[in-house]
Amino acid sequence: MSLPTEAQRFTRSIRIAVNYKYVPYHLCLVETEASRAMSCSISSPISSHLRWMPPSPKATGKFTCRVSPRMSLNNNSDSNFSSGGDNLIKAIGKVLWGASLPPGLLISTVRTGWNSAWQIMMSQLAPSDSSGGYTRPPSKFRLSSQNPTATNLHLYVGLPCPWAHRTLIVRALKGLEETIPVSIALPGQDGAWEFKDVQVQGNDVLVPGRDRVNGCRRLKEVYGLRRGGYNGRATVPMLWDVERKEVVCNESYDIIEFFNSGLNSFAQNPGLDLSPVELKGKIEEWNRLIYPNVNNGVYRCGFAQSQEAYDAAVNDLFSILDKIEDHLGSSRYLCGDELTLADVCLFTTLIRFDIVYNVMFKCMKKKIVEYPNLHGYMRDIYQIPKVAMTCNLEATMDGYFRMLFPLNPGCIRPVMPSGCEHEALTRPHNRGSMASADKSLPVFAA
Repeated sequence: MSLPTEAQRFTRSIRIAVNYKYVPYHLCLVETEASRAMSCSISSPISSHLRWMPPSPKATGKFTCRVSPRMSLNNNSDSNFSSGGDNLIKAIGKVLWGASLPPGLLISTVRTGWNSAWQIMMSQLAPSDSSGGYTRPPSKFRLSSQNPTATNLHLYVGLPCPWAHRTLIVRALKGLEETIPVSIALPGQDGAWEFKDVQVQGNDVLVPGRDRVNGCRRLKEVYGLRRGGYNGRATVPMLWDVERKEVVCNESYDIIEFFNSGLNSFAQNPGLDLSPVELKGKIEEWNRLIYPNVNNGVYRCGFAQSQEAYDAAVNDLFSILDKIEDHLGSSRYLCGDELTLADVCLFTTLIRFDIVYNVMFKCMKKKIVEYPNLHGYMRDIYQIPKVAMTCNLEATMDGYFRMLFPLNPGCIRPVMPSGCEHEALTRPHNRGSMASADKSLPVFAA
């Protein structure tokens, strides 16, 4: 390290030569005390030259990073540099700081840069209102009053998505597997849905695979096949008209209502009605309560971009969960003794709660396993024939923890909670003998 001199105006610099895998790297770290600015450059004969300039206190909080290509002496320079990049960074860190923490200026610079990048990513991933509260974009394609032809339909889903999960459950319960084929996407590294074969053992759950009807690699490509193309969000679930090459619908509730009542002539279980006329009003009341506070409520918690927005969302969430817990103490399902679409919509959030939302979305006040009635209710629905097969919880955890980068930058997936494993979910729920004394039990106001 060179000593500061008057000519250097209190500038300290560190110049280091590191030989890593027989390749020389030269690092120069310069800190100017007058402006508290720091610059860092790393160069080698086979790598690009990187110069990093963090902000000064008078700056706006942004920094620039410029990469200029250099002549390579080795055709394999990119692969060599990437393969050893992590270890090189660790080696430089040890030389600079030993076992101590990095300097405060570096920490504050990285923190400023990360916060700025996080705000940019979240503004695209999760649009917010002026208070920082998450605002879910409306579905672009709604089901028209004229039902499409059943023989030309194909369903696109993603296993982590609770909205897509609704459609898989109703499709299974109604016996529409042969009538409505399905292609299962998984999140790619950039978060967009893509199609890829996944090798798994066993055949007891649904797994991601290829696009079975259009042969596309990404869901966005499927949306783009429609007349006029498409530049919006490529979301799941999505119902596709194979013959017309058109998006029929990408609103989950429209799709499950259509599956429930619009395809009975093709269903193997046409007698099942998840939205009977006499319960429609009650179902709508529950949906108005559960959708904003629970289904979307967990996302309002996880995607909140201010403390105030998070506090409001988490209070709404657990207030409604407490009320549903009380209600289920005297009612097997939300609307009495019959399973309805309202139960399906609640279930797909509950089954993800302890494995994802409790930790990743900061919904930490209580777990579902701590609610005796809610947990028994969730196990009751899970044990209905065909429902468990739609619940690939390993793929669900992968989809959130390994791909939702802004909320989990390390992409480390935690272990599956023991209470959410298949063996625990198939324990007796003892709700089969429960009969609601009054099927017109009131829905609590939010």
